[in-house]
Formats: sequence, structure tokens, C-alpha cells
Amino acid sequence: MLLAAGLPALFLSSGQAAAQPRLQLTASADQVLTWTADDGMTAYKSAPTEATAGPATIVFENSVATGNVTGMTHTLTFDVSTPGYNHDVRLNILASPIDANGGRHEAQVNLTPGKYRFFCAIPGHGQMVGELVVTQGGGSDTTAPQVSAQVAGDQDEDGNYVGSATVTVSASDTESGVETVEYALDDAAFAPYTAPVTVNEIGAHTVRYRATDTAGNTSEVGSVAFTVVAPQEEDTTPPQVTAEVGGDRDDDGNYVGSATVTITANDAQSGVDTVEYSLDGQPYAVYTQPLTVGQPGAHVVTYRATDKAGNTSDAGTTEFTVVAEQEEDTTPPQVTAQVAGDQNENGEYVGSATVTVTADDTESGVDTVEYSLDNAAFAAYTAPVTVNRAGAHTVRYRATDEAGNTSEVGSVTFTVVAPQGGDTTPPQVTAGITGSMDWAWNYVGSATVTITANDTESGVDKVEYSLDGQPYAVYTKALAVSQPGAHTVTYRATDKAGNTSAVGTATFMLVKAASGGDDDPPGEQCPKPGKGNGKDCKKP
Repeated sequence: MLLAAGLPALFLSSGQAAAQPRLQLTASADQVLTWTADDGMTAYKSAPTEATAGPATIVFENSVATGNVTGMTHTLTFDVSTPGYNHDVRLNILASPIDANGGRHEAQVNLTPGKYRFFCAIPGHGQMVGELVVTQGGGSDTTAPQVSAQVAGDQDEDGNYVGSATVTVSASDTESGVETVEYALDDAAFAPYTAPVTVNEIGAHTVRYRATDTAGNTSEVGSVAFTVVAPQEEDTTPPQVTAEVGGDRDDDGNYVGSATVTITANDAQSGVDTVEYSLDGQPYAVYTQPLTVGQPGAHVVTYRATDKAGNTSDAGTTEFTVVAEQEEDTTPPQVTAQVAGDQNENGEYVGSATVTVTADDTESGVDTVEYSLDNAAFAAYTAPVTVNRAGAHTVRYRATDEAGNTSEVGSVTFTVVAPQGGDTTPPQVTAGITGSMDWAWNYVGSATVTITANDTESGVDKVEYSLDGQPYAVYTKALAVSQPGAHTVTYRATDKAGNTSAVGTATFMLVKAASGGDDDPPGEQCPKPGKGNGKDCKKP
């Protein structure tokens, strides 16, 4: 039985690019072609469009330096199936800023005249596509490539290969570059060589080989001869293969920062030949070392192993989730305060001063800001604080972030003086509540709160109210309340000279209207809606 290994497109997270990986091309690559990527998913940041036939160094960089600041992964993949394009370069480089190479990868390839189509193979990145046109370079190459072959495998004392032998062909061309490599097993016709050839048919074998450069020069045919013998005991049992995921985990079992997948395979008969893995549905790649996955999100790794007798295990699967590493926030917020208002020559604030507190936290964010006026208890800061009482004052302030870090207490000190001959008397402000009431003085269905303010000197500037502890709002019309339950309305008024009244309070209870239409028990006498405030209602 004859097995010739195919060459899959490789996604390599270890930082090594796959570009004709099994054919060792030693020609000098004076030509460097560079692709770059950033956070975009619709186009490469930069890409070459023209090149010259022959050896080339391909550079693909998807890093912070090229504009990728989110850790997004991209690939540089050469199309090997679409008609109309060259299919002789198998290139599939996976790069991200957090991989082992920091997102920068290189590969050595040989380009032939024609067009290559390249694209990003990540789902959702289908618009990242382009063409590279390769033209024939100058000069006249009349020298054929250098080509050689090596045979590898387990050998017995007579030099025979036990179970199988693998032939690896290497070609190089220092002028125009290698275009094709071919091989023929025993009496078969020549076929393209794309990967090492594994022969496990018992008997004597000869592999012939040759190479042709891009100028059309073909080497002399070389050959290697060897013999494959059967193992002493036929191996029909596939290897045992397992995988373990390691790394730091959070309370939900997610891996923080990265996860490392270690695959272990063993075969007690012919021995393990290859171990392969696939990350998130990508093509299988050869497993050579533990796989580190740092991309946040859910991941699936499938894996399998093949022994030297050609038996392949069933595919195993392991699933896990990686979450971004969050640094602990131990730094309290930055908090400052500024005092504003009209000042006299002594720096005193005339009539009133307004204190504005500002807090900022670049890590977990600000949770609360508090202030204290003249040694009063700290209260929540929701708006600039205006002080119009004449005298010396101190406002202390502090802020707490989402991680529970509280800043040191800051303070500002200032003095407010009354305007000379000005208005120093705050407005008078009252509130009234109207609506239908039941026998227990509860308002039925709804209640309306009307606030009235007057100032006989500078005049009323604004009236404010707060319903049930909410932030103060400007009062412009009577406040209708229809939510059943106990309610408290606080209110205040400020005149045009900046004097603010003491805070007034009105409390009341609101109940739903009875479906029968009469909320009073038998024998009660309560006013009907619009006939009074219910104060004369007689309880039984």
C-alpha cells in the first residue's frame, strides 16, 4: 500500500509561518514583500501589488505597531483553488499582537509569473482580499536546480525500514528559483512533489526525483533505493491521545489571560508518528509543543494521533473559555473642587459662592462623589453646591470608585459677604396639596402639589423640588402624583440676589380609587372631588 502525505494549509499559533514547508528552498530571497493589518476587517492596512518571479521573503505583520490595538487576529492566506490564479505557493500565516512573535511573521517562498490571490481566512473578514501580479525578472538562467533526497524511518540491523520509509526531496535554484519538483515511486509516472512521501508497502523501492526552475531548466533525474519490511507484529490499534487545559481560572471556570492545551499521545506497538490539532475549526496542524490560546472567547480544540503503522485515533475535543485579564484597581479617584462667583477686592464672594466638584477614575470608574458643608455630615454630590449664607465656609469632598477605593478628603475654604445695600433675604416658599381624600386623610387616585414662592426685594429667580429623594428639578407647573404609596416633596426657592430659602417639606399618602366608586365606609361623610381638602371628613 502506498501513502503520499498531502500538504494542508497551516494555521500556526506558535509564530512559524507555513509556506511550502516541506520543500526546502535555499535560494537567496533578495525580494521582500510586506503585508500589514490593523483593527479593520475590510482590507489589509498595506499590501504589495507587484513582484518579480523568483525567491521572495514574505513579511506579515499584525501588531500594535501597525495599528492593531484590540488584539484582533488576521491571516495572510494564498488562494490555491480559485481558477485563473497561480496555486504553487501554499501560504497561511496566522498573526495577532499577542502571539509569540508579537504579530510579525516571515516566510520564504518562490513566486512564478502570473497572478496570486491572497485573503484573510478569519470568518467575517472576507473583504480582506487582493491580487499580487508577478512578472518574469531579467537575466538568462541556463542552470538547472540542485535537487537531492533523503530517506528516514526506523531501520533494522540490515538497514531495512521497518513498517514505512519517508522520502524527503529538497531543491534549490540560485537564479530564477525552483518552479516544480517531481517524484516517481518505482515504475509509476512522475507526479508533483508537495510533501514528504511515505511508503509502507513491503518490498524494495526506488524513488526518482527531479526539479525544474522558472526558466524551464530541468535537473538530471536522481534516485534513492530502499527496502521496507513488515514489523514483527502487525499494529492495528490506533494511539491513545488525551488533552489537558491549564492556566489561571476565575470563579466561573474561565481561563484568565490565556489557556495552554497540552496533548499527550502514546502507542505501545509501532509508536506514535504524528499528533495533530485544530483550533476553532481551522485545518489540522502538526502538534509540536503545548498550544497557548490568548484570544478572549470560547474555543474548541480537536486533536488526533497517528502511529507508524498508519492507524489514526478518533478525534478528541476539549472546550474552554478565555477571558481578558483584569488588573486589580487599588488607586482611588482623582477629585478636585473649584469655587466660582462674584468676588470683591478682598477675594470674598459677594452674595453667594458655587462649589463644583469633579472626580475622575481611569480604572474601575467613579462610583460616588460626596461633599460636606461646614462640618455637616457627608452627602451625595449631584450638582454644584451654592452657598449664600454670609460668613466663612469650608466644603470638604471625596470620591469612591467602583472597586471601593476612596480618595483622601479635599477641602476648599471661602467667605461669602452680603451685597452692600443688596438683597440678603431669601424668598418665602410654601406648598399646598389638593385632591380627593378618604376618611383616613389619604388622597384617592391622585394628588396635586402646588408650590408658591415670592420675594419682595430682588424677586424670585427659580423654584426647585425633589419627589421622594430624587435630585432637585426646576418647578415650572403643579406636580401631579398618581403612584400609590407614601410620598415626600421637598422644595426651595432662590431669589435673583442668590439667596436660597430653607428647604420645606410636604408629605402625603396616596391610595388607589376603589372600583365601586365610593371609597368611604358606610356612615362616613367625606367631600367629593373638588369640594375641599378633606379636613372636615368625619371618621366613624
